[in-house]
Amino acid sequence: MRVVIFGASGMVGQGVLRACLLDDSVTDILLVVRKPLNKIHPKIREVVHADFTDFSAIEDEVKGLDACFYCLGVSAAGCSEADYTRITHDYTLAAARALGADNPTLTFIYVSGEGTDSTERGRAMWARVKGRTENALLAMDFHAYMFRPGYIQPRHGAVSQTGSYRVLYRLTAWLYPILRRLAPRYTTTTEHLGQAMIAVAKEKGEGAHVLNSDDINRLGTPSPQPAAAE
Repeated sequence: MRVVIFGASGMVGQGVLRACLLDDSVTDILLVVRKPLNKIHPKIREVVHADFTDFSAIEDEVKGLDACFYCLGVSAAGCSEADYTRITHDYTLAAARALGADNPTLTFIYVSGEGTDSTERGRAMWARVKGRTENALLAMDFHAYMFRPGYIQPRHGAVSQTGSYRVLYRLTAWLYPILRRLAPRYTTTTEHLGQAMIAVAKEKGEGAHVLNSDDINRLGTPSPQPAAAE
């Protein structure tokens, strides 16, 4: 499977990249980045691209892929609606159009969020914008899946690129097992997200197309292996 990851430098993207590197079914990983990440691995190829509203300059690089794991995003805190829309909606759809051109078998997985507003009319700005983005993706001519995680616990060294979030995760890491027990439907990890994305890409359009933390954890948890016969 040949995949592309957007947002590989972010916390979720780091978890997805790790899952792809560990999974033998993923043979090629294209990273579309603004700045080189300098990730060295036989599976990885980086493409540095500046304008995320126009991917025509790299259209040959993104042809014929099997799946896109779109993890690029920004916090709505302190962000104007115009800026949030440009990054959350416009960048995403520009990438989707470039990748989906003449590729109806593409699986496009978008990391949205718990509470996303599919009606596009709610009071929360971020939820409306994400809802509009989801609806546009689901109407496109490829296999689109929306991941709506709630709280995401970083695993295996994944770190947020937002300083305040890094501090928060560091201070509250010990609370995650408690939170997982109290609200299992609203919690997941970067590890489960990555594994679930690969599992969904293999479904090739089957299954539910909007997935919450419960679905992500189910798909992202490897099935128990049968015990070896003695």
